[in-house]
Amino acid sequence: MVALTRVYHFSAAHQLANPALSPERNAALYGDCHRRHGHNYYLEVTVAGRPDPVTGMAVDLGRLDDTVNGAVVAQVDHRSLEEVPALRGVITTGESLARAFWRILAPALPTGALRRVAVVETAKNRFEYEGGVG
Repeated sequence: MVALTRVYHFSAAHQLANPALSPERNAALYGDCHRRHGHNYYLEVTVAGRPDPVTGMAVDLGRLDDTVNGAVVAQVDHRSLEEVPALRGVITTGESLARAFWRILAPALPTGALRRVAVVETAKNRFEYEGGVG
């Protein structure tokens, strides 16, 4: 098996808020991030496969790009994440975005190919999800 990580970029606004909590409680819980703000995100998608004996490639990059760009990037780029239908009900923390993007991508890729989804929100914040519980 060979693993490949491909990196994608999108810009989006979001606001950290739990709708079950008051505005004051959200402000106390999320600090400045309870206000609408934006990030230049990087989405890292790691897939794995056996290299093809003819091409030597384990993954068709064109197909991977088409899938990730269509299923995720085109849906979230230059949008407010809370308004994206696939993220309805998701508190848009980096942790939750990584899990949500996994749920979107796993069925769109060959069975068992998806190994990791990482959302890089800032130079200091990277959130990784590798499937399973959560």
